[in-house]
Amino acid sequence: MQAARTKGEMMTTEQELTGWLEERQERFITMADTIWANPEVALTESKACALQAEALARDGFTITRNVGGLPTAFMAEWGSGTPAIGYLGEYDALPGLSQKSQSGQEPVVSEGPGHGCGHNLLGTAAVAAAMAHKAWLEETKQSGTVRYYGCPAEETITGKVYMARAGVFDDLDAAITWHPGSVNTVQCGSSLAVDNLKFRFHGQTAHAAAAPEMGRSALDAVELMNIGANFLREHIIETARIHYVITNGGGAPNVVPDEAEVWYFVRAPRRDQVEAITARVRDIARGATLMTGTTVEEEYQCGAYNCLPNLTLADAAQSVLEGLGPLDFTDDERAYAQAIADAYPAAVRAGVVESHGLPASLLEQSLTGEVFAPLDKGKVMPGSTDVADVSWITPTVQVWTACWAIGVPGHSWGITATGAMSIGHKGMLHAAKAMALTGVALVRDPALLERARAEHAEATDGRTYHTPLPEGLQPPLPASHSR
Repeated sequence: MQAARTKGEMMTTEQELTGWLEERQERFITMADTIWANPEVALTESKACALQAEALARDGFTITRNVGGLPTAFMAEWGSGTPAIGYLGEYDALPGLSQKSQSGQEPVVSEGPGHGCGHNLLGTAAVAAAMAHKAWLEETKQSGTVRYYGCPAEETITGKVYMARAGVFDDLDAAITWHPGSVNTVQCGSSLAVDNLKFRFHGQTAHAAAAPEMGRSALDAVELMNIGANFLREHIIETARIHYVITNGGGAPNVVPDEAEVWYFVRAPRRDQVEAITARVRDIARGATLMTGTTVEEEYQCGAYNCLPNLTLADAAQSVLEGLGPLDFTDDERAYAQAIADAYPAAVRAGVVESHGLPASLLEQSLTGEVFAPLDKGKVMPGSTDVADVSWITPTVQVWTACWAIGVPGHSWGITATGAMSIGHKGMLHAAKAMALTGVALVRDPALLERARAEHAEATDGRTYHTPLPEGLQPPLPASHSR
């Protein structure tokens, strides 16, 4: 561990910056573990939001709450002038992934939420990086602004989209974030743009046996819409995806349902492709009403862009990771991770490793602390994230560090199981160091930041970010937050 700096010693080197974080690591571990022990799903993260905002306020940051109309979104800011560097944090949990901090599967609360994506670590490391960046600016008397964005509801691809609509990222010179994973690397690829919307059909109820001719089945409309969407799959680009689930199909089989609802995700590699496919899905919904004598209303939940990678920032962050070197895991940590890995079928682990572009030989290990070259350059990940919307507004980079066992699938109990013990803690601290050092490098080297911004301008090619949210749409807040 880095020796403590003497009082008054300036934080002028990389070692001193990482040492600052190591000296305070217990503070950040406590924050992460508190969020882990109090999991809150999307748009309900009041405890996590308050915990982080209060910690940043005590550290001298100015806090802006209710960003984008979201009660669990906030912005913390310190400093003035340029460059303005933002750190993006998340803290929402996932439903149904409650798990004790142990290597065998056992929920804390049956069917309760849990941090099966490591967002307790994600937000905390970004807080730590922002605080370290602020301390460096303060001690070196450099000009510049540092911000932390507390972003709710990433799992529903919501938070940053509403925050982006509010314009809070518009004056950033660069954004830095990370995600827990099974290896140390930097993201260089894109993601799928998405539309998230519900279709609610209204018909006429009737006795299904005595007077079916009097009924107009909303469920029939849902089913016909889904048939149409399945036929549509043949006539869209191969890389697009359409998923749906029926959320309301009626109450009883002997009653013609007068209301039914289906929930759709439409995804494609580019935002314009999503919008074109969604328009066709809407036409199918209208067609279903004509076939059934029903009506339909759409509830647009949210939408997001595809990630716009910035290779200039990615190269800088990759150099930082390589300079930090590998994570050192103990034999006990490897044994803990192996017990978790062994609980998953070998084929599942192999599929995860292959999908991430990792060498199959890694399956012989339970953990790896090594630094990998970017695995996704030129690729599109088979998922969506609201980080993408920020990436269209300002140059953005995302780091990954090892926080769980190799081959464990995302959004599963094995990830929750490492989120509040030393494996997750080590990955979190490593990410905080990588992000803070990358942010400081952008302040020290204006030419680096200028290259990143030039690349961003070339990639956007004059296209200005326009929110995918319909005008006037309000966040889909839980009833306790509704206005």
